[in-house]
Amino acid sequence: MSITETRPGTSRRLTTSKAMVAALTEEMERDPSVFYLGEDVGAYGGIFGSTTGLLERFGPERVIDTPISETAFIGLGIGAAVEGMRPVVELMFADFLGVCLDQIYNHMAKIHFESGGHVRVPMVLATAAGGGYSDGAQHSQCLWGTFAHLPGMKVVVPSNPADAKGLMTAAIRDDNPVVYVFHKGVMGLPWMAKNPRSTDEVPDGEHVVPIGKARIARAGTDVTVVTLSLSVHHALDVADTLATDGIDVEVLDLRSLVPLDREAILGSVSRTGRLVVVDEDYQSFGVSGEVVATVTDQDPGLLRAPARRVATPDVPIPYAHGLEYAVLPRHDRIERAVRDVLQW
Repeated sequence: MSITETRPGTSRRLTTSKAMVAALTEEMERDPSVFYLGEDVGAYGGIFGSTTGLLERFGPERVIDTPISETAFIGLGIGAAVEGMRPVVELMFADFLGVCLDQIYNHMAKIHFESGGHVRVPMVLATAAGGGYSDGAQHSQCLWGTFAHLPGMKVVVPSNPADAKGLMTAAIRDDNPVVYVFHKGVMGLPWMAKNPRSTDEVPDGEHVVPIGKARIARAGTDVTVVTLSLSVHHALDVADTLATDGIDVEVLDLRSLVPLDREAILGSVSRTGRLVVVDEDYQSFGVSGEVVATVTDQDPGLLRAPARRVATPDVPIPYAHGLEYAVLPRHDRIERAVRDVLQW
């Protein structure tokens, strides 16, 4: 169902941030129309390491530091895409989308439709998301559900280095606008919380992960946990813990929200009969509800127990570390939800 497409060959152990840079390097070398722009993406290398070394390799005409004016530089990217370029535009934090939302959902996402299909916008909007680091209420949100709710954009959310490279390559080559959301907690940066899965084998050379295909991160028979991004890592940790009690958890990494791999969701739940959805975005009107509805709209009889959702409650993300961890969907909340559906 969800096979990573790649050519056989060698691989290297890379962090997620370095895997992103590898994809960008290869695509910029392959296609001169690809360029990168955003705040602190040049000499600084991106505050999350997403562009380290690109300026030295490609120069300031293709790796462009912009002023703090999101509406202006996202508009610049849209215009360049309409004229035949393939820009990758970095919005430093997903939380900043409110500053430039008109450019994103009224222009980037709608130009193809409004032109009757005659004008393409082959643009990648890359942005960092997620909490866990006491970044405060205005720098800790995920908001990928907001992007996914607005029609006209593909939305991808990698959880690991290989997918980070493969999805970035696919996004750059896509003729549609693609929102590429990377969680700060999977980047493998030394100043963030250690996450051993943020470094992994990444294929050398061309590596493409199809947009719209989920991945079974761990096969299981007792309960399906559908999740994405950093929460994949938490779910895998919980699955390992529960395995000692004889509980076999399947973890499905969505990888893409638009298109959503509903077939993969239904296939997994049909095997296990139980569903837990884990999403660091807000619970109401979001991804977790859409995943549950995917099952109940198609065949509620697949469920042997009511589905459970583990998401961020509808409150601003607290700054205080203890309070922040209390609202995020971390190990304890995921484990309780899995045990709950199994006891039904």
